[in-house]
Amino acid sequence: MVSYFDDGLGHTAQQQAVRDAVGEICAEFDDSYWREHDAAGEYPHEFVEALADEGWLGVLLPEEYGGKGLGTPEAVAMMYEIARQGAGFSGAQTVHAAIYNSAPILNYGSDELKDDLLPRVAEGDAWIQCFSLTEPEAGSDSTAMTTSAERDGDEYVIDGEKLWTSRIDVSDYLVLAARTTPKEEVEKRTEGVSLFLVDIERAHEAGQIELEEIDKTASGMVSSFRVTYDGLRVPAERLIGEEDRGFYHVLDGLNEERLVIAAEAVGLGELAVEKGAAYASEREVFGRPIGQNQAVQHPLAAAMARLQAAKRLTFDAADHADERERKAVGAWANAAKYLAAEAAFEGADAAVQAHGGRGIDRAYDVERYFREARLTRLVPITQELALNYLGENALELPRSY
Repeated sequence: MVSYFDDGLGHTAQQQAVRDAVGEICAEFDDSYWREHDAAGEYPHEFVEALADEGWLGVLLPEEYGGKGLGTPEAVAMMYEIARQGAGFSGAQTVHAAIYNSAPILNYGSDELKDDLLPRVAEGDAWIQCFSLTEPEAGSDSTAMTTSAERDGDEYVIDGEKLWTSRIDVSDYLVLAARTTPKEEVEKRTEGVSLFLVDIERAHEAGQIELEEIDKTASGMVSSFRVTYDGLRVPAERLIGEEDRGFYHVLDGLNEERLVIAAEAVGLGELAVEKGAAYASEREVFGRPIGQNQAVQHPLAAAMARLQAAKRLTFDAADHADERERKAVGAWANAAKYLAAEAAFEGADAAVQAHGGRGIDRAYDVERYFREARLTRLVPITQELALNYLGENALELPRSY
């Protein structure tokens, strides 16, 4: 199908080069590959390794560490292309964390840690696919975490429980957030949190980590777990950045990552709409293609229009993210995430509806797109929290939470 919305309009030459290179890799993995891995709940190792072999897991790492030395505009283009080519949101999420979990180490890790780990990440020899942050009782209020880390000589001893810790089963290391100072002892709730790099195999061998997989209905290729840390010992040199400043280390780069999430949602939405349009052009009922009926045609067209609005905001914001102050970038990022998730869901819903009963048949793929599009309205933050940010920071309304 010819798409006038995918001709690279507004892309820089570098972004288009990234899309072309990544697209060649994605083309090796057809719809059946993603369908089968989602149905079986299997991680797409072949796909991730293909990207790693070409250095794309190090897209944001400086060249001095063996990375590609690119920035947010190129990461947005890369992850958009992965989602749109058939992987969808779930497929993009299989590599998203591998790219962004290195950021705190790059920005705040010791020289020894960076020199040891980052070249291996860039080469695909070490995977940091996992960020352990959310807790059962804290939810979206990450500052309410109770997982504790106490200094004991040359080590920290960590105890607590985390929820929705994803990809720990396919990761060599994880970034763990824990309180080094209890919440009641700090002036600001964002203080007292520290980040640690955890060797997962070592923790398993010591019997200091326990996993319970969560049985979920979306993003089947990415496994998520409830994780219990019981006397986990982490060497002090694996502290990332400053003690008690970990929450601020996480915030650094968060807006840029949110733009990448928006790009993944847009890619998913476009994929769904075009799949719905292709089916509506071919399927005949009462002697005519169902796409001739405005009841089928208009929802798909409206979704595509909204997706293009979200896409332009996402790409434009990424292009200027390094030039503007953080609050402005935060407003763009949250607006882009909100619009992209809504448009992706609208597009996936229209695609399912266009397929009629076949819309819930795995063989037609749109049911997967629908499940994933619904998920984009929840992660990495809910739509309500995105609106909270806009209300407070862009409209200067009173804080609502």
